[in-house]
Amino acid sequence: MADGWVILDKESGVFSKTAAMRAAKIFGTKKNGHIGTLDPMASGVLPVAIGNATKMVPFIEEFCDRTKEYLFNVQFGFETDTLDATGTVVTRTDIVPDESAVRGVLQKFIGRTCQIPPVYSAVHISGVRAYELARAGKTPEIPARTVEIYELELTGVDGENWNFRMQCAPGTYVRSVARDIAHACGTVATVGMIRRTKTSGFSIKNAVKLDFLENLFNNGGDVGKCLMSVDSMLGGIPVLNLERKNCRLYKNGGFINVTAANGTYRVYSDGKFIGIGTVESNLLRPKRTI
Repeated sequence: MADGWVILDKESGVFSKTAAMRAAKIFGTKKNGHIGTLDPMASGVLPVAIGNATKMVPFIEEFCDRTKEYLFNVQFGFETDTLDATGTVVTRTDIVPDESAVRGVLQKFIGRTCQIPPVYSAVHISGVRAYELARAGKTPEIPARTVEIYELELTGVDGENWNFRMQCAPGTYVRSVARDIAHACGTVATVGMIRRTKTSGFSIKNAVKLDFLENLFNNGGDVGKCLMSVDSMLGGIPVLNLERKNCRLYKNGGFINVTAANGTYRVYSDGKFIGIGTVESNLLRPKRTI
């Protein structure tokens, strides 16, 4: 069984969970997880943990730069119930803003702002997903929440498609950003495309398409070359090296005397990553072992 990260360039139309399961099957395991679920209509970077890499998901989410980057486009003049092209049109207008008006409102979205997530989203409302309520014909009231956008720019206009790039913190909905840009310009809009190019330090430049992986596997190719190490993107956590005699003790759950400040550490022995531990009062305690 393989262990590590495969960075998928998820295709539009595929559920993130389905993509992760198909990737895990290629590497001979059912054990998988992924960081940052993408809407089915969205494409782009989907980091999938294979095997023991699943143990590292909480540490990446806690210690890594979680900045996300998206490319997306919108069309002005209509809005759907899902706020994207997969939905049913609920509002139409002839108002299409000019380019200067759109550029003029973007700055108001930079920094910490309040955002209401889409009705068709995974937000919990009294223990139920908002999209489940919406599909049942109900109109859930979703409270506004604080999100943070670091960069937001209009990169060009191609016919009816207005193209944007955004860097933001987790929890920011692209579809809501597009809706709010339109409303700030006195009109409505719908997202036509969302593509994530960066998340949790993983980049689109390291991503592979699922079809490529499956074809490589089916033709006897080396899929292992597409697997990143279990400790990828954990560089923000300091390192502790153990002597060989302490390695087995550590991996069996034993506590090790060390000279180190209190905190969380990546633990290695003979250059091999063996897990994440915490130090308290010069005592290293295993938190996750590989």
